[in-house]
Amino acid sequence: MQYVEVAGARIPSVGFGTFELESDVTQRIVRHALEVGYRHIDTAQMYNNEAAVGRALADSGVDRDEVFVTTKIWLESFRNGDLQRSLDESLQRLGVERVDLTLLHWPNPEVPLAETLQALLDARDSGRTRHIGVSNFPSKLMRQVSDIAGPGQIVTNQVEYHPFLNQRAVLDSARHLGIAVSAYCPLARGEVFGNAVLRRIGERHGKNPGQVALRWLLDQNVVALPRTRTEAHAEANFEVFDFTLSEAEHDQIDRDLQGHRRLIDPPFAPDWDRG
Repeated sequence: MQYVEVAGARIPSVGFGTFELESDVTQRIVRHALEVGYRHIDTAQMYNNEAAVGRALADSGVDRDEVFVTTKIWLESFRNGDLQRSLDESLQRLGVERVDLTLLHWPNPEVPLAETLQALLDARDSGRTRHIGVSNFPSKLMRQVSDIAGPGQIVTNQVEYHPFLNQRAVLDSARHLGIAVSAYCPLARGEVFGNAVLRRIGERHGKNPGQVALRWLLDQNVVALPRTRTEAHAEANFEVFDFTLSEAEHDQIDRDLQGHRRLIDPPFAPDWDRG
């Protein structure tokens, strides 16, 4: 296992994502992921599968302290008081006393950022969560978050990141601020498997294109959160700790593949182009 250590947190670098997984699938595949060796599970209030994640945790037999559990607060609960209550509800669904990481799922310009961050800090200080962070925050907002919360308070910014989406601005800002970057959709919803560049690199290492994409992220000290419905893919996505990419291979991916292929872009998403 590899870890990303930042702001007092020790985050397993490969987590299991659960976005768009139905409850029955979630319970089955998360339990299998824990059997495989995953020790980081990522869910969210909006996914409607926190209870299934909780059942999988309970059924797995893995000690609760060994699993890093992340959930995310939805936009309608960003007011002070609402946030803490909504996190209490998440804890009940998950069947745990606290989570390891709580994120603001998307920016919400309708609620003052200072108010939301105060509520998030209170949720941490009251023991509901060990660490706090954000998700889908562009660089400018990430800097504002760090200024308001203070240095060393925000653990990660979880964003879409894969070989076809350049996130250099977010990466550079996060590193300057001492914040980790976590990558959802790291396999570009399966698009990496049809890519010839990743396939050729993988052939040199005895790996598939998805494993190359995940290793490319890990080599950047980015937390990767692949999601799958199948046991075989869950196992393959975890088999990425026995090789690294050369500098030339990294350069090739950056040069030939990095672009602006954004897969998750809801109407309420922030303006990424304005930083």
